[in-house]
Amino acid sequence: MEKFKNNVFVKKVGFNRVVLAGVLILMYVIFCVAIKGFAGSAHLMGTLNYVYFLGFLSLAVTFVIATGGIDFSIGPVMFCCALIAGYCFGTYKVPMAVALIICILVGLLFGMFNGYLVAYWSVPPFIVSMASMNIAKGVASLFTKTQSVSWPRVEEAGGWFRNLATANGFPVGLIIFLAVAVICAMLLNNTKVGRYILCLGSNREAVRLSGVNTKKWEMLAYVICGILVGIAAIFFVATYTTVQPNYGDQYNNEAIAGCVMGGTSMAGGLASISGTVIGVIIISLLQEGILATGMTKDIQLIITGVIVIVAVYADVVARRRKN
Repeated sequence: MEKFKNNVFVKKVGFNRVVLAGVLILMYVIFCVAIKGFAGSAHLMGTLNYVYFLGFLSLAVTFVIATGGIDFSIGPVMFCCALIAGYCFGTYKVPMAVALIICILVGLLFGMFNGYLVAYWSVPPFIVSMASMNIAKGVASLFTKTQSVSWPRVEEAGGWFRNLATANGFPVGLIIFLAVAVICAMLLNNTKVGRYILCLGSNREAVRLSGVNTKKWEMLAYVICGILVGIAAIFFVATYTTVQPNYGDQYNNEAIAGCVMGGTSMAGGLASISGTVIGVIIISLLQEGILATGMTKDIQLIITGVIVIVAVYADVVARRRKN
């Protein structure tokens, strides 16, 4: 094992990411062998459809967790963005481009709200995110009068936005997601913004004593999170047609699982965007595989919960060994 860890390629890519990639390949092979027809394009597209929006949610929460915080409102906020923007398109006849911008703006507002309460009012992130989750559900229900919202199909007026996910069978959404992931990786690893966000999770007090405005950078992490959640809403409605109020909670754990599985520490100070990408694909493949076997969604929720526990425990053990 030590020889494998010290391999030049493994050191350059990262041991955790190499293992994750191996797990992903092994899972796909097992599903292809165990499930007839799983290697076909239908199941591949089913996996990618889940990757599109869940990937952006995981990227979003990666920035928050890197500061040592948490956000359990990302799923409901995504639905709130989709419901408000879809209602504006269907009822007030705003152009589709404007509706998509509304998605991002609603996410941005929630990011600013969460960030301000956490950074400037010193409200614990857990409390803020739980409150924000309920606010998002309530706002969406009031705005849409508790009605579900349907977004246009590709052949209908305004349905062009669905080409952002898939155009003539080509996974455009995957290209966009990977491009945004590269931007997020550069932002987190090669800019002052990323350095301060990671330093907040490592040693907040030391950063504050060095004269850095920690509140500004902490709030910025939540603002970035909100923008990415708004983008996730766009890809959710580009993949699925109907959005219902009071939903979205189920995607919180899946997004966090993909993030933590990828190497982002729940204690903050350590984050991996590339690891998050691989973790999200694993979660999405697992979801598609479980559905293909005929098992219920409940089984997938149980497995996702177990993955979160195992990933967090592995992070705790790794930190103890390092210390």
